[in-house]
Order: sequence, then C-alpha cells, then structure tokens
Amino acid sequence: MRDFVLMTDSMCDLPSELADQLGLRVLPLSFHIGERTYRNWLDERDMRFADFYDHLRAGELSTTSAVNVGDFADAMEKELAAGRDILCLSFSSGMSTTYQSACIAAEQVGKEHPEGKIYVVDTLCASGGQGLLVWLCAREKAAGKSLEELRDYAEQTKGRVCHWFTVDDLNHLKRGGRINAATALLGTMLSVKPVLHVDDAGNLESVSKARGRRAAINALIDHYTATADKPEEQTVFITHGDCREDADFLAGELRRRNLIRDAVISYVGPVIGSHTGPGVLTLFFLGEPR
Repeated sequence: MRDFVLMTDSMCDLPSELADQLGLRVLPLSFHIGERTYRNWLDERDMRFADFYDHLRAGELSTTSAVNVGDFADAMEKELAAGRDILCLSFSSGMSTTYQSACIAAEQVGKEHPEGKIYVVDTLCASGGQGLLVWLCAREKAAGKSLEELRDYAEQTKGRVCHWFTVDDLNHLKRGGRINAATALLGTMLSVKPVLHVDDAGNLESVSKARGRRAAINALIDHYTATADKPEEQTVFITHGDCREDADFLAGELRRRNLIRDAVISYVGPVIGSHTGPGVLTLFFLGEPR
C-alpha cells in the first residue's frame, strides 16, 4: 500500500507547531497591503500576525487571493513523484476559489502520474473549523485509516463542524459587503456585536446580535452548549484576531463549566483577518446541527 499525505491550505489557521507535528503539507493563500504581496504562512515568515493586525488598526486595507493552480500542481507533483498519494482538504468553496484550483491541479497532475491518487475534499469549513477537521483526519490517519477511508471520513464529518464567531468592528464586515453602511454605523454607536456562523453550504451567515463584547462571548458558549455532541469529550478550536485575552477567557469559561476536554488556541490568519478585522473571536466544535 502506498503512503499518502494530508495536504491543506493556510486557511486552516492551525498553530505552526501543530501542523508540523501532524506532518501536514500546507499551501499558503496570499494577502496584499499597499504595493506588497505576502504569503499567509502558518509560521508567520512573511509577516507576524500581530503586525498584520496593527496595519489594520492603522487604517490600512488588505485584500486577499486564493492558492493558484500552479502552486497546487507543483506541491502535488512533488508528492506523487516521491511515491506518496494525496488527500487534499481545502478551504470552503463558498468563500474562495481555492477548492476549484486544487481540483484543476489534481486533474492535471493525475494525468502525468496515473500510478498515483489525489482526492480533493471541499471541507465547507474555514479557519479553526477547517483546522479542526484536518486535525481529526490526522488522528484517524495515525490510527491506520486508508486513503479512501480517510476521504470518506472527511466527507462524513465536515458537515458536523460548527463555526461560531463574533467580530469587534462592524466596518470590516461592511467593506466585505456582509452588512450595509447604516447597520455598521448604528451597530458601532450601540456597541452591537453580531454573532455569525458558517452554514451547511460553507457560506458566512449572520445569526443574531449581542449588546457588548461579553454578551457576544456568552452567546458563543450558548450555541456550543445547545448543539455540541458530547461536549465534555471535545477538543475545541478557538481562533482570534489579536485578542488573546478574549480567547483565553472563552476557553477558561468552557473549562470552568466542565464543557470541554481541551482547547487549541491560535490566530485568525491575515487572509480571513482581512475580512473580519482585529478582535474577531471564534469557536469551532463538532455538533448537530451545524
């Protein structure tokens, strides 16, 4: 049986050390500030994530771009040439063309290496939700699942990955077209914090509003307690937009209430951070319904 690797992209927002421990192949998306283009590497080699959020706080704009076909093709060719098959777990097609790029590359490279196998899964996930699914798949791979078994596991599990988050500054959602200017202005004046999630199709959806930051964090916990599957056994993933104290508070509350087994905390990387701004706080877990 041929060996295989797990490939994903930097929208998984995993801690760099954890990605290395799991043996992942992670391709970076890109972000653009001013005239410069940076890669969203998990190890922050192009720009520290804290510095990125400082750019946003200073009023600078950041735009983003997906992983292109060429980058995927190069990475996939190297793996197949080395005798390793590939399971690629891609950022949600509802938010990016990264999945389409991976599929095109897989078809191209597969023709050149008919002895190899490449499966691409549209995770319908983002940030730590994608990271959670990748982490779960890495555990199943270590437990001995075959390439096809792991592909099926990913497809069966992705719809159970719940994404809940809140943002601190509504103006970033306004710029991304998620809310209109009047809503952003009124919400800012009233300190209204939206609570959002990713729906079954992998799209961003606003669900409710909370008055103040602490109420928004409590709303994340409420959604967790309402939908988490066997919560006390779960390792949840929490990501943040340069607001580690809020992430620690959220994890601490979940632990204090004996609602989780463990929590993995990391940054929301610059690509997603370009659209949510500083202060975004997220909670990812397995649940029913999503």
